[in-house]
Amino acid sequence: MASPAAPPPCPRCGRQAGPGSGAFCPWCGRYLAALDWVATPPDPAVLPDSLRPRGPEPAPVRYTGPPRYRSVPRWGLPVGPWRPPAGAADPPGPLDRVRWLAGQLIPVLWVVVVMSAVAAAAEIWRYALLLESRSDALSPGVVAWSDAMVWFGGWSAVAAVIAAGVLVISWSLWSCRAAAEQAGLRPWRSRRRIVAGWVVPGWNLTAPGSLLAETEHAALGLPADRRPTPSREILVWWVLWGVCVLLAALAFLGRFRSGTQALADGVVLHAWADAFAAVTAYRTIRVVRWITGLLEPGPRGPREILVRPGPGAPAASTPQRPEPDPASGPVLRPGWRGRSGGTAW
Repeated sequence: MASPAAPPPCPRCGRQAGPGSGAFCPWCGRYLAALDWVATPPDPAVLPDSLRPRGPEPAPVRYTGPPRYRSVPRWGLPVGPWRPPAGAADPPGPLDRVRWLAGQLIPVLWVVVVMSAVAAAAEIWRYALLLESRSDALSPGVVAWSDAMVWFGGWSAVAAVIAAGVLVISWSLWSCRAAAEQAGLRPWRSRRRIVAGWVVPGWNLTAPGSLLAETEHAALGLPADRRPTPSREILVWWVLWGVCVLLAALAFLGRFRSGTQALADGVVLHAWADAFAAVTAYRTIRVVRWITGLLEPGPRGPREILVRPGPGAPAASTPQRPEPDPASGPVLRPGWRGRSGGTAW
């Protein structure tokens, strides 16, 4: 009796399986038989009457070049971008708006970080020039460059902060709604109250932190009757935000003072305010990523799917793995991965 022929080498791992190993590679599970897909026309005898060709077969059409028209054709695609028909797609939900606003907000916050750092460096340079001017005259060119850096860094940082502030308020509005919708609750703050909590002096020291803590609480799926406890990420941002607001208020009020010492104190206050603005903007990026990630739906089911051949497919022989020795220690087996990324043992 002739021995069965050995299958071809595996196209994935390149190993040669032994005779009788089946249609699958015993090492990587790849299908060994080569598949050739051939398209054949259907048999006219088995086609329904509506699909059967009628009459004699048409003669082949020869290509005579592109079409020619005596006048400009009136047909064509409509002018403008494609728009879905009315009612074809659902309007974007709160989570979609949170994703879009986070994608727009994070680059603007990076601009705030860079511009605030430039403004802080310019203020430090100006203070160093003030110290040097007590004993020596300053070069007009150096003073001009220092003033230009202070002007450019300060106003660029202010413009970036205003743009980031508008986006942060919009993002907090929709993240609050998305968290409430995910928890099965109605939004606990109105839009006017959220906006007022960000812009009203004094109130903006406490309202933004409590809003983010409540949003984080709902996004984590914690009970609604429990008092929200902000995480360390929110607490650090809350402290930095309060210090940044106070320094900005002191720097603004310092403009109304007069005198040489008041000008020097104003330079120091502006340097500290710009430095804290850069740090706060960076922590805001982390908070936005953290809460947006919490609002994303978690994966459900196992991460890996094992596909087995059907009843009619040839059985593939796979090498048996030896059972582990219980005395050698724990064995890691495939498990379920939840939102926290943990692995079951």
